[in-house]
Amino acid sequence: MSATDREYDDARIKILDEDLDPGEDEIAVQFNPEEISVDKSVTYAEQEVPGLDAPFQQFVSGDAETLSVELFFDVYEDREGEPDDVRKLTNKVNTLLLVDGERHAPPLVKFAWGKLSFQSVIESANTTFTMFRADGTPVRARMDVTFREYTPPAQQLAEEPRHSPDTTTVHRVAEGDTLWGIANDEYGKPGAWRVIARANEIVNPRELERGTELRIPALERR
Repeated sequence: MSATDREYDDARIKILDEDLDPGEDEIAVQFNPEEISVDKSVTYAEQEVPGLDAPFQQFVSGDAETLSVELFFDVYEDREGEPDDVRKLTNKVNTLLLVDGERHAPPLVKFAWGKLSFQSVIESANTTFTMFRADGTPVRARMDVTFREYTPPAQQLAEEPRHSPDTTTVHRVAEGDTLWGIANDEYGKPGAWRVIARANEIVNPRELERGTELRIPALERR
């Protein structure tokens, strides 16, 4: 949470796209959630290497973190300033899933509560109406809302430098070493073993002699 963020005793969804006007610049949650679920995962790709019993697991990218929360809305009792139809509250959240004609995407939002500040887009919102008036007007609802983390690409690149070796280094072959394993350790890319093979004029990549010093050249930047 940045120093400019304020803390909120009550949870709310703040709308960060100033050029959009879904009705308000923030949506106050009627009742603070009892649980918040946060999920983070990464993606790996399997790369088959001849002669090995199992493929290499090559890191591809980190997946966006998601925050899931169950929100409750209740207008059954006539409270001053509250609508008589709970959809007038739930539709405010659903509006944040609509695509804006100018931006061509739903708005950027922030789920804020206390010290928690989660910048994101709303990925899904499932509404279940649980109480109705005699005429069928819904007055109580439960919404399962999932927020997907959003960080501008430029900010991600600035926060975490990503690079390959800038200069040629030397690797001494140890027992059990393979070219693709060395490439994975040095570059994070098992498939870059050919770069090492060419640099060291290796004809048979399966035959590495222990103690041999291999030149590990820098990968060409693209």
